[in-house]
Amino acid sequence: MNFDFATNYILENDSVRLEPLKESHFANLFTETLQNPEIWTFSSLPAIGEENFRNYIQFALNNREKLTEYAFVVFDKRTNEYAGSTRFYDIQLSNKTLQLGYTWYGKQFHGTGLNKHCKYLLLEFAFEKMNMERVEFRADNANERSKAAMKSIGCKVDGVLRSNMTKLDGGRRDSIILSILRDEWFDEVKANLKKKL
Repeated sequence: MNFDFATNYILENDSVRLEPLKESHFANLFTETLQNPEIWTFSSLPAIGEENFRNYIQFALNNREKLTEYAFVVFDKRTNEYAGSTRFYDIQLSNKTLQLGYTWYGKQFHGTGLNKHCKYLLLEFAFEKMNMERVEFRADNANERSKAAMKSIGCKVDGVLRSNMTKLDGGRRDSIILSILRDEWFDEVKANLKKKL
């Protein structure tokens, strides 16, 4: 498959639907950000407040136009609610690599299995449709929830980039790098993750 940034890809199963992020999703998602400001504790982009959140969405849409990112909105079919957002970024089609991140969900969706359903669909699409060789994940090394979630889906730790980013509070961030390789997806990660759904 030739991945096309202009195509509106929808990824779904019985529990979740991932659809391309649009400006029209602002109202559905902004409610979650108002109710759960703590979900932005480790964010690398300001997203609290109406103007910041509009800019957050526009940043994703602009990068889709630049052919570097493809953001999705997450809809939980079980509760019939928009739950959050996630995206492919740093997409390098020539190198067959991308990063998967900017993932956030409203607090009530934490621990419900939603994330594993989303990651299964995204990884399946990346490896089996886009033919990626490597999917990379990054997080603030202090973000224990994110690190545990990434390891639970089968990511392996590549290492830590020390003091590689400026945090929103002006401090410095150490970023942990994890990844899944194509062979790992087909050999074990896919089957193990599917069992957890």
